[in-house]
Amino acid sequence: MPAAARSETVAALQARIAAMQARTLGSRTLPTAAAVAPLLPGGALRSGVAYAAPGSLALAMLLLAGPSAAGAWCGVVGIPEFGVEAAAELGIALDRLVLVPTPGDHWLAVTAQLTEVMPVVLVRPPARGASPGETARLASRLRQRDATLLVAGDWAGAEAVLETRGGSWSGIGAGWGYLAGRELEVVVSAAGRTSAAHRLRVETGFRLPSPAPAPAPQRHLMAV
Repeated sequence: MPAAARSETVAALQARIAAMQARTLGSRTLPTAAAVAPLLPGGALRSGVAYAAPGSLALAMLLLAGPSAAGAWCGVVGIPEFGVEAAAELGIALDRLVLVPTPGDHWLAVTAQLTEVMPVVLVRPPARGASPGETARLASRLRQRDATLLVAGDWAGAEAVLETRGGSWSGIGAGWGYLAGRELEVVVSAAGRTSAAHRLRVETGFRLPSPAPAPAPQRHLMAV
């Protein structure tokens, strides 16, 4: 093939790849819960990428809540203790939620299949995690399908890592009450930079009942 023809072919391929990347990689943002928007680069979740939230399933669920409440179908893989009541309280639509609690060794294949048909998938990898090759292949699929991956754990190549460093519960009084919410301390790492700790409050949906009033003292008369 003449050099000029090869040059034209390469240029055409480069233009095609650039066009495909423009349509897929970060081509749109997803509806994002107001509580977590300040933590994310650009203030919103993006399609075609992965986000990692190690240390707090509540934070991962809150990331899922925004797109779900706005109408997106979502999948959850490898989290058998995923609580549907807690999910509903956070705004996750249960009628558009697919749960695969125990995929076993097939967790990565199941996750990849769900990204083919659902715009958002939340997964918790097993302890061994994914190999660099597996991560790269799934990243390519995310870009092709315009899907977003949320990871309740560590994930190489994540767009941002939202790491929970601590937190406290509120709602329990002196032997009475309900857990009303949790305040998390979150540190965000993105593009090689780490932010200062953010304080994030996650409401459970419960409200504290008023404490029962102490009974009035009673006087007893005794006949002598």
